[in-house]
Amino acid sequence: MGAPRGAGRASRARDNSGVSSYVRPSIDAPVFRDAAGAVIEYGARWDGPPPEDTYSVETHPERFAPVHAVAEALIAHLDDAYDVTVTDDPATADDMVRPPYWEVRRAVRVEPSDPACASLTFAFTAYPGIVVHAGLLCDLPYPICGCDACDSTWEAEADQLERQVLAVVTGHYRERVTGTTHPWIEHAFTYPDGAASGRSRAGDVPAARLEAARTILGSLTGGWAAWPLAARRA
Repeated sequence: MGAPRGAGRASRARDNSGVSSYVRPSIDAPVFRDAAGAVIEYGARWDGPPPEDTYSVETHPERFAPVHAVAEALIAHLDDAYDVTVTDDPATADDMVRPPYWEVRRAVRVEPSDPACASLTFAFTAYPGIVVHAGLLCDLPYPICGCDACDSTWEAEADQLERQVLAVVTGHYRERVTGTTHPWIEHAFTYPDGAASGRSRAGDVPAARLEAARTILGSLTGGWAAWPLAARRA
């Protein structure tokens, strides 16, 4: 497990021009067909509730493979635009609060030079998919569910991946631990067009990790800071 990082400098800047230089790579997305040879229009398959027999069925999980390419592009962008250390090592997958369900084929940690900023660790799974560990206690999977009923697309997952990663980078991300006897882990993102949040029970998180995170997060005024730009961009 990665060691908790201290709050360090109290820079709270919320504007970061490095984000504007990110461009999603061109993706040659695969096409999938049903038994009759018709193209499967993922993301628009169901007019109303999905059929009962599509739940927990994953016909073409390989459709999410392009999300790997998007994660690669994000890592390259963060390395180029910000003052960070990039560690490409399977051991960084230990940053995850909970081990990914699928085998991790590669893991990359991107850690800003300012410890008041949340780091990001990208786990590339065999599913294929991506799990991002943000800050100290939050694991974010893409896709969160790939079953036929959910009917998600790689584009939707890539949109969410980019949206959340760039929110972290610009200092629009918060975490906190609430409660004592039955603690919760909470996280929140603020976007230009809205906000999103979530929480999960902390019962299976080691007590020492949880309390160390509670201390660090409690010292952050207004959440994690925006990442510092690389010297050539500052």
